[in-house]
Amino acid sequence: MAKIKEQIEEPLEKQLWKAADKLRKNIDAAEYKHVVLGLIFLRYISVSFEQLYNQLVAQQADGADPEDREEYAAENVFYVPANARWSYLTDNAKNPMIGKLIDDAMDEIEHENKTLKGVLPKVFARPNLDPTSLGELIDLIGNSTLQNTSTKSADLLGHVFEYFLGEFALAEGKKGGQFYTPRSVVELLVNMLEPYNGRVLDPCCGSGGMFVQSEKFVKEHQGRIENISVYGQESNQTTWRLCRMNLAIRGIDASQVKWNTEGSFLNDAHRDVKADYVLANPPFNDSDWSGDQLRSDARWQYGVPPTGNANFAWIQHFIYHLAPSGQAGFVLAKGSLTSKIGGEGDIRKALIDKGLIACIVNLPAKLFLNTQIPACLWFVTRNRTKRAGEILFIDARNEGHLINRRTRELSEDDIQKIARTYHLWRDESSVVSTGSSIDSMGSSFRGTPVPELVEGTAYQDIPGFCASVPISRVAELDYVLTPGRYVGLPEEEDDFNFAERFTSLKAEFEEQLKEEERLNKLILENLGKIKLEDKEA
Repeated sequence: MAKIKEQIEEPLEKQLWKAADKLRKNIDAAEYKHVVLGLIFLRYISVSFEQLYNQLVAQQADGADPEDREEYAAENVFYVPANARWSYLTDNAKNPMIGKLIDDAMDEIEHENKTLKGVLPKVFARPNLDPTSLGELIDLIGNSTLQNTSTKSADLLGHVFEYFLGEFALAEGKKGGQFYTPRSVVELLVNMLEPYNGRVLDPCCGSGGMFVQSEKFVKEHQGRIENISVYGQESNQTTWRLCRMNLAIRGIDASQVKWNTEGSFLNDAHRDVKADYVLANPPFNDSDWSGDQLRSDARWQYGVPPTGNANFAWIQHFIYHLAPSGQAGFVLAKGSLTSKIGGEGDIRKALIDKGLIACIVNLPAKLFLNTQIPACLWFVTRNRTKRAGEILFIDARNEGHLINRRTRELSEDDIQKIARTYHLWRDESSVVSTGSSIDSMGSSFRGTPVPELVEGTAYQDIPGFCASVPISRVAELDYVLTPGRYVGLPEEEDDFNFAERFTSLKAEFEEQLKEEERLNKLILENLGKIKLEDKEA
């Protein structure tokens, strides 16, 4: 009886994932995701099309034409040809040629809808995809939404698509991390920046999670989604296709989400765009970013980044694209907070002295699927009128919870706790007091539920968690931005987890070793060049 109740109460997206994953059999998750996500997308646009189609049929006496493409374009609905409609595919679900029928359907939809050209997967007729399993998958995705009204079905399918992106990323591990930023990290970035309106840019956009969460944030706060516009770029074509589908299923205009193989450094698709918000999760410590070809680039306003690491190239790329009062929030490897290799320390010093860095958040370990490198969040703001001359440091390493042995995520309470701390600090002109307990902020310390903050509550430093620090103090500590240097130790730490702390320190030590290896390699390369030049001389 308990098992039956558990199955009934389990969210639909989880039930659907388990059933779809069972049908995967021997197909690799990296390949199977295009099959499942392609069908969910097809189901979504069919639901939206059928809803409008039925309305137009009912209005035929008034001159409406349900087969007129313009009727659908006017309502921002994709036109679906007869042989690509879900009803046609379900009628043929048991057909041995169902794979080819779906591939043909994708071709027809792209032909009728120019914004989808080159986006949809045509992978359904592959020999390793069993037609019987494919037919069962069609029935599964179709039946999962039949019990709902058409409007709810569309919303549900968008939610399912997003959930499946995350599950496929988990299934793929390191490969999945290349196209997917963990939902809780994206939510934290969005909740801290609050992109209510204006231009939102992500120049390494992956599957588009930053844009989807921005749209959700606006809707949840009674804003108007048409008040934000998204600009993105992705160098991996497969990932770009996932992004375009992810945005289309949410009704987000993806016309300014571009793909090219060169990437944002060599071929900036939005060279003239000045964004109100930049949200991004660039590749950590990327050594293959073509930096040697860009030594005199106009984007390096605060120093030329080293050719062996793109971290400070990304930071300056983001700042270059900010509007005069723009804000940026992005993920970087924790080494960016302390590194001095190749002039990185000088660039960081210039950014700090210019007052651009507003906040640094130290993240917990195990949040990211594709790396064990410790990570942090940077928040950069142009033309600050409040808190000028100060940086907020938040040490969130002890937040979050494990969802499996290898992966941690931040809860809604964790996200709200960190975001509220930043908002309280950001919206004040000076520090109220220091050394206060967290109870005076109306929340609880380290990983426990956070009640609503009392209106008018002021920001206060919390030992072991957050500290507002003048730039002069950062300068005294040689412009190092590690939050632990500034927030100190908590007043009480009875729940200290030795194993977890050891794992975190080990990961940090391994990252330092990698930095040293990279530096030694750089030195050897330069010595080799000098010897070669001496010989030639």
